[in-house]
Amino acid sequence: MTTMRILLSIALIASPLAAQQAAVPTASMTEAPICTDRPTKSNFACTVPKGLIQIEADGFNWLRNSSGGTRTDQLLFTNPTFKYGLSDSSDVQLNWVPFTTIRSRDAAGRVTTLSGVGDITVRFKQRLASADGAFQLAILPFVKLPTAKLGVGNGKVEGGVAVPINISVPGGWTFTLGPQLDVLADFDGNGRHAGVTGLINIAKQFGEFTLYNEIWTSQNFDPESTLSQYSYDVSLAWLPQPTLQFDVGANVGLNRNTPDLVAYFGISTRF
Repeated sequence: MTTMRILLSIALIASPLAAQQAAVPTASMTEAPICTDRPTKSNFACTVPKGLIQIEADGFNWLRNSSGGTRTDQLLFTNPTFKYGLSDSSDVQLNWVPFTTIRSRDAAGRVTTLSGVGDITVRFKQRLASADGAFQLAILPFVKLPTAKLGVGNGKVEGGVAVPINISVPGGWTFTLGPQLDVLADFDGNGRHAGVTGLINIAKQFGEFTLYNEIWTSQNFDPESTLSQYSYDVSLAWLPQPTLQFDVGANVGLNRNTPDLVAYFGISTRF
């Protein structure tokens, strides 16, 4: 909660500095400000302009969870997504965690640690709306490749498709919806099942700053039992230059199946 109060305070301080309010960056044109699929869990419908490269990365990411007397902390030391603009309306993306460590401490005080590389996720985004309209829509299929060892990952190929929807309205507001269908490995490793993810994101721009508020849910329909997760996500992004963005944020779990807290800061650039 302290993290959220800090983010809200920064946004309130930034507000009077805004000479005029513009829309949250959603355009896909070369001359437009960088538009990213971070912060928070939402994706945007914008694509990287043709022939350009974009990098979006966590500088640091910390996950904390407590369940059944066991506390788990996971640290990601960068989590970069590399993007390349294939056409005026599509890009290809690769996400990979080069190193992560997971530390668990049970009720008896026993500590176990796992470290290693993470899985690779390959994504393709096709924008279906105009490059600079107030309504933005895209389709984003993806596949996860099991490059992480067991314990860090589940060793299974998984995938799905997301449909980012952005609606910009006057006054610097943007509303984002994020329906997503997942194809997940069964917990026992013997098959596949469906999952669905959804979110509502409300973003407000204050000059060079954008404040994001988001409610997120994931429903994992594993044959053994359905796992439901919910979180409130808040983040602040700063755009000091049109092609450079810094962000800081926190995701707060709203039920016992969701990590208690995920805190991060990140950087994105386009060239």
